[in-house]
Amino acid sequence: MLNGIWLSFFIAAFAASLWQWLVGGDSEVFARLVQSLFDMAKVSVDIILVLLGTMTLWLGFLSIAEKAGLIRLLGRVLDPLFSRLMPEVPRGHPAMGLISMNFAANILGLDNAATPIGIKAMHSLQSLNPSSETASNAQILFLVLNTSSLTLLPVTIFMYRAQQGADEPTLVFLPILLATSASSLAGLLAVAIMQRLKLWQPVVLAYLLAAALALGLLMTTLAGMSAQALAAASTLVGNLTLFSIVILFLMVGALRGVKVYDAFIEGAKEGLSFTITLLPYLIAMLVAVGVLRASGVLDAGLGGIRWLVEGIGWDIRFVDALPTAFVKPLSGSGSRAMMIETMNTFGVDSFPGLLAATFQGSTETTFYVLAVYFGAVGITRIRHGLGCALIADAAGITTAVFVCYWFFG
Repeated sequence: MLNGIWLSFFIAAFAASLWQWLVGGDSEVFARLVQSLFDMAKVSVDIILVLLGTMTLWLGFLSIAEKAGLIRLLGRVLDPLFSRLMPEVPRGHPAMGLISMNFAANILGLDNAATPIGIKAMHSLQSLNPSSETASNAQILFLVLNTSSLTLLPVTIFMYRAQQGADEPTLVFLPILLATSASSLAGLLAVAIMQRLKLWQPVVLAYLLAAALALGLLMTTLAGMSAQALAAASTLVGNLTLFSIVILFLMVGALRGVKVYDAFIEGAKEGLSFTITLLPYLIAMLVAVGVLRASGVLDAGLGGIRWLVEGIGWDIRFVDALPTAFVKPLSGSGSRAMMIETMNTFGVDSFPGLLAATFQGSTETTFYVLAVYFGAVGITRIRHGLGCALIADAAGITTAVFVCYWFFG
């Protein structure tokens, strides 16, 4: 499926460019396409350079945690749940601990920490996969839950809104929380249907009910805080949690007799090898996205949607924010640029500006995550992974629109 999608990006871009040249008289369109190829190749290398340091750093700390037994301990916490959602993963397997840490990093909005942990988890799951090229059920569930972007503390979105001059940068906190929760639930249900998982088991229901109660309590608590207090709390909790995890790894490792420096170096070396293998996959995906944007296909699609929405008499304000939603599954940096452009054009606290920020915080770079996570372990046959991930994206986008009309409409 990934081969067909990748090829379709280039075919659509070429067809649109031919139309612009032959019908529209735009003789520069192919120059833009070629330039986008080189630009996206450069962007891929820039991403790898940033990821290289992050991957090396976190895999070094993860090596300490593994040798100290913390990964196995975390695995036991989620064992009852994931042993039912991922029956092919043995109880107590290190993958469980890595998966739980990846989810914790995503929930706190710690993207840089989540990616290397997630790749490590995917490698651990691959060790149980009987096929070297076909994604297992466990890998698909893990990927879809990652692409659903469950985030309780979208600190980066607050930062971008503050930079654009928002009076209350955290104004989109609750809309993002509701939209990302809907995305995660839709992704889980989609995978459960495809894999025939029994979500009504008492243990699974207990975990889901506990999560729902915790989410409700959190929303009740935070809803009573001022915007300034909420922003300060979000930043403090995220940074404090991140550094506390580092200290926990070091202290527990030292107490259990682990040579922490040597363990860090050993894990950091793995980071170097992991990161280099990602470059071809990143270049392949980003150049395809680049030509799709340079050809004007996305702009044409947006115009068609606006025409349809006007035709049925709906409020068209949400259409102006859709570029962020369209690009986010393809490119994080591209959607970030779309969001900022929308804020600049319509105003940071305008409806399109607020909705674009909610899109950015409640959906994920699905194709990027797919390319990086599956590419890191050589998976080329993704089965129903992409379909379920896109269902989660669609649920997040749809919920974001309705919630923003509810909050700001």
